[in-house]
Amino acid sequence: MTEQRVALVTGSSSGIGAAVARRLAADGIKVVVNSAHSVEAGEALAAELPDAVYIRSNVAEDGEAARLVEGAVDAYGRLDILVNSAGITRFIPHDDLDAATPDIWRDIFDVNVLGVWQTVTAAAPHLKASGGCVVNVSSQAGVRPGGSSIPYAVSKAAVNHMTRLLAKTLGPAVRVNAVAPGMIDTPWFDGLDGADEAKAHVAAAVPLRRVGRPEDIAQAVYDLANASYITGEVLLVDGGGHLLG
Repeated sequence: MTEQRVALVTGSSSGIGAAVARRLAADGIKVVVNSAHSVEAGEALAAELPDAVYIRSNVAEDGEAARLVEGAVDAYGRLDILVNSAGITRFIPHDDLDAATPDIWRDIFDVNVLGVWQTVTAAAPHLKASGGCVVNVSSQAGVRPGGSSIPYAVSKAAVNHMTRLLAKTLGPAVRVNAVAPGMIDTPWFDGLDGADEAKAHVAAAVPLRRVGRPEDIAQAVYDLANASYITGEVLLVDGGGHLLG
């Protein structure tokens, strides 16, 4: 009998990460749920899934990504899939340059870029041993000039290029891909001024005429995790938004 695969999904206590964890678990994959802060939600999700554990870790902090990976391997004895879903943003108008302070840039890059790098480097030996894969959750903002803020968009552009570099470096043993969501209806928008109007605008503009759902991204992550001849790809999952002028 083939041994069950094991997936570590960072930032998986809610939103896209939680949907990814559920989708992978639905295929019989053992899942390690993670968050930096939302412990109760993370533990509840792990309890909901058939064979999952929760590990609290802030992947942006020194040593924490390595501790998280080792915890996953200690729990299940292997690691086959790493999904880097942990991410943060700040909603800052692009023309408000003064509001995008150096501290905000550092905070966003620490999680969105260094967090991905630290988790991949910690996981790489285990993924090589299993012939596994990495799927990074990026953003359409890293491909087109948009997004919640300039620091966020630039951080996701960095993730996209890191994805390609790692795919070239870690192949053939490990595949590395990314999904780049457009606007997705997640808790990030809860209570945000203008969020409903922005969603309505996107739904009216994109060819598929709706805002994305976390489950849409989860399916794309699942597909890339199982696509044995795809690596170095940044897959836009935006309802066709990239086709707009």
